[in-house]
Amino acid sequence: MLLTLVAAAALLTACGGDKGDKASQTAAKVNKEEITVHQINFVLQRQQGLKPEQAEAASRQVLERLIDQELAVQKAQEQKLDRDPRVVQQMEAAKREIIARAYAERVGESVAKPSNEEIAKYYNDKPALFKDRRIYSLQELQIEAKPEQFEAIRAKLAAAKNLNEFAEYLKSADIRFNGNQAVRAAEQLPLAGLDAIAKMKDGDSVVSPSPNGLTVLFLVGSRSQPVDEARARPAIEAFLLNQRKAEVVQKDIKALRDSSKIEYVGKFAQAASAAGGVTPAAIAPVDLAPSAVAVPTPAPAPAPAPAASGMDAATISKGMGLK
Repeated sequence: MLLTLVAAAALLTACGGDKGDKASQTAAKVNKEEITVHQINFVLQRQQGLKPEQAEAASRQVLERLIDQELAVQKAQEQKLDRDPRVVQQMEAAKREIIARAYAERVGESVAKPSNEEIAKYYNDKPALFKDRRIYSLQELQIEAKPEQFEAIRAKLAAAKNLNEFAEYLKSADIRFNGNQAVRAAEQLPLAGLDAIAKMKDGDSVVSPSPNGLTVLFLVGSRSQPVDEARARPAIEAFLLNQRKAEVVQKDIKALRDSSKIEYVGKFAQAASAAGGVTPAAIAPVDLAPSAVAVPTPAPAPAPAPAASGMDAATISKGMGLK
């Protein structure tokens, strides 16, 4: 709300608030169409981490992007692109997505925030993410190999003194591979695999199968950088709340399915019959969101730099799978 008021006040002053309410809400005119303060505020409200002192500059940036967008829209309408079947289909898909998302948000409003005890329990149950948090220097090799080569590769890896020696073996055996390296904090690693990585000591490696062969992960080195519960609390609360909302929405959708008549047709009916009836849990979820349209859209407003430790709430939540 503070950011909205700051941006609105700046624009109202620029536009001349004494010319009437309608005029005061107009930020710019593009031919015969108006761009309003409300449109700018709507974009600003979606920018996470925007500081109050950034609001005025961000509002001007958003306005310029909205002008570009409006020009593109006007030209597209002039060429009747808004009547193109593909465009109409994308617009309808976007509308359905927005409505469905609004319903999910409404269902999630009934969910209670996690208690202090639940937050403390999550903190204590995830030492690798908090109390024993480390910064990892990792190297990864993606190896193209056949199953009959796996045993020999594993044996050479176990016998190798270091990564370079193992890489030389792969070259000499004419085994194709590519590698990359990165420094990652615990919260930047996949949550599902963090505990396994946390058990590794500097110099250890772990091998896992991949679609084309094997993946070898080396822990070159690491350093301890723990996070106390007070600093972790906002991210844990957001994660648990988001998780709880997802469970409630999933349960609600299942109830809607159970109480509705759903009839599969054509090849989908055959597939459902062969599978013994398709349920939401039987298949991976499909993203029904429409593809992005290549027209000028408002650019994100400047975001503040992350904390030096990398443990700001947004970064922690990424490691937890939050969006």
